[in-house]
Amino acid sequence: MNATLGTVFVALGLVASAAGVVTVAGGLATRTPSLVVRSRTWAWMLAVAAVGQVAVMERALITRDFTVAFVAEHGSHRTPALFNVATLWSALEGSILLWVLILVGYLVLVVHRFRHRLGDPMVGWTLLVMFAVCAFFFLLLAGPAQPFGRFEPWVGYDGPGPNPLLQNHVLMAFHPPVLYLGYVGFTVPFALAVASLATGRLGEGWLLEARRWTLVAWGCLTVGILLGAWWSYEVLGWGGYWAWDPVENASFLPWLTGTAYLHSVMVQERQGMLRVWNLSLLCSTFALTILGTFITRSGVLESVHAFTESGIGPLLLGFFALVVATTVGLIAWRGDALRAPGSIESPVSRTGAFLANNLLFGAFAFVVLLGTVFPLLVEAARGDRIAVGNPYFERMTMPVGFALLFLMAVAPALPWGRGTTEVLSARLRWPAAAGATAMVVAVALGSRGWAPTLAVGLGTFAAGGAIRHLALAVRARGLRGFVGRSSGGMVVHVGVAVVAVAFACSSAFVRQAEFRFDEVGDSVTFAGHELAFDGLSTVELSEKTETRVAVVVDGDRFEPAISVFPFGGQTIGTPATRSTVRDDLQLAVLAVPDPLVSGQDGSEPGGTVVRVTVQPLVAWLWIGGAVMAIGTVLSSVPGAGSPTGRAKGREREEVA
Repeated sequence: MNATLGTVFVALGLVASAAGVVTVAGGLATRTPSLVVRSRTWAWMLAVAAVGQVAVMERALITRDFTVAFVAEHGSHRTPALFNVATLWSALEGSILLWVLILVGYLVLVVHRFRHRLGDPMVGWTLLVMFAVCAFFFLLLAGPAQPFGRFEPWVGYDGPGPNPLLQNHVLMAFHPPVLYLGYVGFTVPFALAVASLATGRLGEGWLLEARRWTLVAWGCLTVGILLGAWWSYEVLGWGGYWAWDPVENASFLPWLTGTAYLHSVMVQERQGMLRVWNLSLLCSTFALTILGTFITRSGVLESVHAFTESGIGPLLLGFFALVVATTVGLIAWRGDALRAPGSIESPVSRTGAFLANNLLFGAFAFVVLLGTVFPLLVEAARGDRIAVGNPYFERMTMPVGFALLFLMAVAPALPWGRGTTEVLSARLRWPAAAGATAMVVAVALGSRGWAPTLAVGLGTFAAGGAIRHLALAVRARGLRGFVGRSSGGMVVHVGVAVVAVAFACSSAFVRQAEFRFDEVGDSVTFAGHELAFDGLSTVELSEKTETRVAVVVDGDRFEPAISVFPFGGQTIGTPATRSTVRDDLQLAVLAVPDPLVSGQDGSEPGGTVVRVTVQPLVAWLWIGGAVMAIGTVLSSVPGAGSPTGRAKGREREEVA
């Protein structure tokens, strides 16, 4: 029943998306706005199909309907309820279902947003692009990513359940959906960019709408990336949260280009410059989401996050090539009309700083992209499998990151026109003093490396510049000074500075060691902490057998665990972490006596091996991320940075 009903919804979605493409294309070709207006019927039908197929799959997972192949391959009676629901996005077919659900949701929001302007060719082209993207993903569901294939289970059959790593922490229930909200959300500004090129309406009027949708997607992607880092830190037990993994990079690349666009779009709004660049950024950001999906779900690159392999890789690559070729062709076609009427008055200006900012973001994205896809290129050319390690990414991205932190402080202090040394020094005097003081304090507290010390100084410098801007805004407008594009952006800058300092210090000053405990009462001292072994306990759960290791650290009891999942005998660790604003202490179990894990007698059981990791300022990563999320929300509220409030905002800024 579920397999049949789900297949019907997939077919309905494919028909509705194709009909939407035909209807909108026909309306645009014949200049019949009424046809475009009728396309909203197909949008609502798509919504029924997208919600219906997800509801059917969740019903099949909850009821353990093993006649559905996806449930048979990834479901289990032993899987806890929350992770049973989250099984939907644990593998390829279900993740495409989630992608389509969110994509159709954005389409419905666009239809609702422009419900009174559906006959406008600009809106029509936007809908055409979104219907076409929907058709492609429904085509995947109808073909190589078919989620409702049939399976004939035998009596007593029980599936393996999702990958154990995906059912070992509650964050896995939230990280992928939030990340997909950002990923898929970039479809809307991409569609708007294509619509502006197709209609020839290349002025600045469409930018406000594109910026709003980009901000929503960027904010969701930011939160999704940080939730993923948190999950990695809490689950994998290696003492880190970012490893420049191919799948991590796949989510980071559109974040970089999206961030560049949010800065450069202000130059176009004010001076009419960077039209080609901004269109290219929007199109590149969407293209990178498709490339990221290919990396994540094709299995072509080894990754701790790549839990499935599939045959959809060629289709995703073909779609990626189509997107790139179409956008390049459209930009080339409109080349003459895209020539910028404005010019840079002075390199020492906010315009010049934003240009430098975008060049740095572009360099950052290129470095990450090259390091991510280079193994693919080598394998295609020579047949050899290689991996690009952390040293490449750290050495290549570090100077770019430092330069971006410097510009974060300097750019908001510069006027849009020609800046002067006197003005710049007056506005940056105390942020620079704060940065220098922070470096001195860092050295006094034990910082010995130049890189983390410089990161502390530049991060404080950038945060100081943002706080100065916010203080002036609040003085001029009261609490309204916290809202608007400019002020909200400064709140984001504070969050980014906090994350940068925390990242640099936690990476540079991490201390890690492994200890073996043979008897209760064994104790060691590490990094100023007293650790005492307090025994083992075994807990039988429905989905796993968990061995908990009791360790008393400075009087507090920790219970990191190591779990054996019955299917395939997979062993997964569950670290225990204590977080403070100063540092984090994490314990991860590497080994326990064999009889306690396997239940087998015989040879010498061995001891209990625990990895101890002490890292400073890790909690500030999550605090900085929360500040970035708050700043994104504040940026979306109309304020002095909005077109309607810009004149008043300039007046208040001058008064301040």
